[in-house]
Amino acid sequence: MSACWNNENSQIFALAARGGAKRTRSAFCPHMMWLTLLYSFSGGAAVLFALYRWVIPTVVQYHAGLALLWHDVIVERMLDTVTQSTRPQRLLGAVQKSATRGDPRSVVETIDHFCRNKEWAMNVGDEKGCILDSVVSEVNPATVLELGTYCGYSTVRIARLLPPHAKLITLEFNPDFAAIARQVIAWAGLEDKVQLVEGASGDLIPRIKEQFGVTTFDLVFLDHWKDSYLPDTKLMEECGLLRKGSVLLADNVVCPGAPDYLEFVRNSPRYESQYFKSHLEYTRVEDGLEKSIFLG
Repeated sequence: MSACWNNENSQIFALAARGGAKRTRSAFCPHMMWLTLLYSFSGGAAVLFALYRWVIPTVVQYHAGLALLWHDVIVERMLDTVTQSTRPQRLLGAVQKSATRGDPRSVVETIDHFCRNKEWAMNVGDEKGCILDSVVSEVNPATVLELGTYCGYSTVRIARLLPPHAKLITLEFNPDFAAIARQVIAWAGLEDKVQLVEGASGDLIPRIKEQFGVTTFDLVFLDHWKDSYLPDTKLMEECGLLRKGSVLLADNVVCPGAPDYLEFVRNSPRYESQYFKSHLEYTRVEDGLEKSIFLG
């Protein structure tokens, strides 16, 4: 009897154990599934973040076309959609959050930090900015024309080095960019030195003498549409805005490039040109500045 009882109990316990195991598996399967999905999602998100933050930027920083496509098209559009703001607005936010008001150097350094560590933007940048600084200091201009303000980075770099009573006129076609640039320039405390004008350079250049009382410019910084460099230079010649010794400094002559402008200033007897090799802002892509002295 004892053997029979033990056998029956063993069967009962075995059945109970199998039932408990089934209930345990039944209870834990959904939980394990969600954990697996969560781990998979987290791993995938980490991979995507690494690609976005480090891998792709490292790969494209040596290739001009890929760098511009990645930074100036893909990333900008993605962040515009996600943040419901624009790149210039985000740049301004960084300035207002981190830069010391009334300190142009702090504004420049804040923008450089933002563009190197947060979000790329097509300013002249810190590396080429040093070349720009040296040319401004060398020329020591009383009158400066900047073609292409964008967010005001180069405007601030130039204006902070100008002598007292110097005049800087900067032209910007895009009204949204101009609105941001005005705030950046004001944050740097340089609004008294800078006159920002909205409109197309081809329309504004012929009116500069009459509208702003400028006879000629000591320094012209070209940093707008690259296909406008040459026609605007010829237009400045026709309008008598260049004197003997006026200096033209053109950015991005290699990337994205201004080949017709380079051919003109390098082969015209009216100019003496010098190329300053550097890199596209915040990358390792070759770019440079062309300094051209107008000989009259």
